[in-house]
Amino acid sequence: MRERAISAAILVPALLLVLGLGGDAIALAVAVVVAIGAIEVFRLLRAAGYGSFPALGTALALTLVLDAAFPQVLEGSGLLLAAVGIVLIAVAGFARPDPRDGLSSWMATLFGALYVSLLAFLIRLGNVGPEVTADAPLAALGAERGWILAVVLAVWAYDTGAYMVGRRFGRARFLAHLSPSKTYAGLAGGIAATVLVVGLMLWGLGQDPRHAALLGPLTALAAQAGDLAESGLKRAAGAKDSGTLIPGHGGMLDRIDSFLFAAPLVTLYVVALVR
Repeated sequence: MRERAISAAILVPALLLVLGLGGDAIALAVAVVVAIGAIEVFRLLRAAGYGSFPALGTALALTLVLDAAFPQVLEGSGLLLAAVGIVLIAVAGFARPDPRDGLSSWMATLFGALYVSLLAFLIRLGNVGPEVTADAPLAALGAERGWILAVVLAVWAYDTGAYMVGRRFGRARFLAHLSPSKTYAGLAGGIAATVLVVGLMLWGLGQDPRHAALLGPLTALAAQAGDLAESGLKRAAGAKDSGTLIPGHGGMLDRIDSFLFAAPLVTLYVVALVR
């Protein structure tokens, strides 16, 4: 617990600094996190018995982050870049003596790259989120910082609510083969906390807080699914954590797993339903 507290005392101010700077600083921070996450993903895939091309996968993931940071360069470039990555990684697979190994490496590399690059949706959300009106309580944050902070706080709210309620009232467990600590009580507590925080952030950004009735549970479930997805990857690799980078927390992937699923879902919701 002491290590976790020390790590949080370092990471939270760093996050606030990045959000305060905004713009390129956010893109750079996401790129660094994605690069570290990619290293951990490909290490886990190797431990799970899946060959890959880590350098190509990491390059593809970072390219997709850059595409999110500069969407005006080429419209629809995300799909185009993914297609180019599919082709290049397939060509790399030709060098494997066993075609089955080449196919497995091709698929694993694409999975690892696309999986960890989902964090780039934080950048996309900052770009497409509705402007914050001047009379909104959090108008000083602006759209980019405000919407990204909303996702960060929503995911943290889920983790905190699930931990506290699950620890106190948790009995019945679900999907124990992936993560033995997940309980239905924790899930309910996490959803309730997320709804509350999402509602407050929407209000602060000048949006209708009633969206939280749907966006809150969706964000909470996406965060939980992201956590379970990484747990499945670690279980397959026989690993407790994705790494040792952050004392008391594990690796970088252990810290961003929930965001990988929550960020694209919130972005889709905001684009489709929030004005």
